[in-house]
Amino acid sequence: MMVRRHVSAVPVVDGNRRVLGMISEGDLLRRVEIGTDRRKSWWYALLADPTTRARDYVKANAARAADIMTTPVISISDTTDVTEIVDLMQRSDIKRVPVVKGGKLVGIVSRRDVIRSLGKTPSGAARARGDDASIRELLRKKLSTLGWADAALVNFIVEKGVIELNGLVPSADQRDAIRVMAERIPGVRKVKDRLQVRPAALYYA
Repeated sequence: MMVRRHVSAVPVVDGNRRVLGMISEGDLLRRVEIGTDRRKSWWYALLADPTTRARDYVKANAARAADIMTTPVISISDTTDVTEIVDLMQRSDIKRVPVVKGGKLVGIVSRRDVIRSLGKTPSGAARARGDDASIRELLRKKLSTLGWADAALVNFIVEKGVIELNGLVPSADQRDAIRVMAERIPGVRKVKDRLQVRPAALYYA
């Protein structure tokens, strides 16, 4: 079914569509049918405890979904924010998460779905345009709320949608972050990055 439908994982549900587990490509890699089960090498027998070896045997030989599925299942609701989904995927190191409503499976969100939604968001010229005064005000507010840069040492000029950044920052990463933040402001056509990287200890030298 996974091959036919071109999916990398499937949920396991009961008769009431309650999610019991997930089966992914990773759960099917070590199988006797294709000769990829763990070889009985001496180091495996030495290092793996009996419980681990028994679990590996089940994964490689079992014929029922219940025996090879991954549990417990991390799930989300149909109202979970996309940013929360991304945080959950990164924190739990998972590639997909089932969507549950009223205790029943209603869908699955994968990394590909997140990327697809990113491709639908407006960017560049497609974003709403703002005048220079609006850009200045928004940039000033964003700089003042940064917790990783000294806004007092960053100056900027906005003219016809072009932002020119000047000043000092402690690192190249912070310089890049400020530039990206400026580029994301609606109405900005271009950002001229003239920020200089200088360690904080040298600011007042």
